[in-house]
Amino acid sequence: MAAMFDDLRAIDIFAAARRLDGVVRRTPLCRSDALSALTDGDIWLKLESDQLTGSFKLRGAFNAIAALPAEIRERGVVASSAGNHGLGVAYSARHFGIPALILVPAGAPEVKRRGIEALGAEVDADSADYDVAMERAKTIAAESGRRFINPCLGDTLIAGQGTVALEIIEELPALTCVIVPVGGAGLLAGTGSLLRRLAPQVRIVGAQSVNTAAMARSLAAGKVTPIPSVPTLADGLAGLIDDFALDIGRRCLDAMVTVDEDEIGDAIAWLASREDAIVEGSGAVGVAALLQKKVDVAGNTVAVIVSGRNIDASRHAALLRR
Repeated sequence: MAAMFDDLRAIDIFAAARRLDGVVRRTPLCRSDALSALTDGDIWLKLESDQLTGSFKLRGAFNAIAALPAEIRERGVVASSAGNHGLGVAYSARHFGIPALILVPAGAPEVKRRGIEALGAEVDADSADYDVAMERAKTIAAESGRRFINPCLGDTLIAGQGTVALEIIEELPALTCVIVPVGGAGLLAGTGSLLRRLAPQVRIVGAQSVNTAAMARSLAAGKVTPIPSVPTLADGLAGLIDDFALDIGRRCLDAMVTVDEDEIGDAIAWLASREDAIVEGSGAVGVAALLQKKVDVAGNTVAVIVSGRNIDASRHAALLRR
C-alpha cells in the first residue's frame, strides 16, 4: 500500500487509458443545472451509467485481464461480483475469447445475472451473499488454475478504474471536489491515486448506503469493522472491507457520508425525472448526498461519479411510483 500514490501509479492510469481506448466508452460529463441551483455549486455528473456494460467496472476488469500474460489469460478467469464487475469480466473474457466463471450472490439483480450470461460467461448464483461468493471464487480459482480477478483490488484493476477520474480532470480542469461511491474501494483507489498526485487541491468525498457502510464504520472505529449483510438498493457497494481497503479510505478520503435507503430511492427517482437517467442504487448515492445537503459544495466545481445503471426494471418502476 505504501506505493499507492507514487509516480508509477499515475503512469499506470495513463497506460490503462491507452489500453482502454477504443474498447470502453468515454462517458458523458454533463452539468446538472438542477443540482447546481439546489447546492449553490457547479455540479457535473460523470455518467458511467452510460458505459457499455452499464457501469465503470468494465474499465478495471478489462485492464486487469488485458495485462495478464497470454499463457495465463488463456486458462480463463474467475470472479466474484455483486453483478457489475461480473459484467465487466464477462465482456472482457468474450473480447479475448477465454472462459469466465462469475460467482454472484443468490439475491443479485436479475438484470445483472442475465447480462453476464448473455455475454457468454458461466454464472454461479449459489452463494448466500457477496462475501461468500468471493471466498468461493478464490477457492475455485486456486483449484482450477484460472486467474481470480478481484472486484476491487489489484494494481491493474485500480489503474483501469482511475481512468474515470482522468477523463473528469481532462474535461473539467476547474474541478475542486469529486464525490465517489464507495464499496470495496477500487474506484476510490483509482480516483485518489490520480488526483492526489496530479490535482491534490481536489477534495474527495465518499458516499455509501447506511446498509453498506463498511468503510464509514471502519474509518469511524479506526479499524476494520464487520457489518451485517442486509438488503439494500446499493447492492453494488455491498460487502466487507479489509485492511488494504481501509488504508485506501484513510489516504484518499477527505470526507465520508452515508445515505439511507429512502434517500437513495428518492435520488434514483430524481435522476429519472430531472436528468432522464436510469441509475442503480450504488450509482445514485452521491446524488442522494447532494439532494439531502449532506455535503457542502457551495462555490465549488463538483463532479459526481454516477457509477452504474443496472437496476431491475420492476424495481426502478416501483421507485418512480412512490
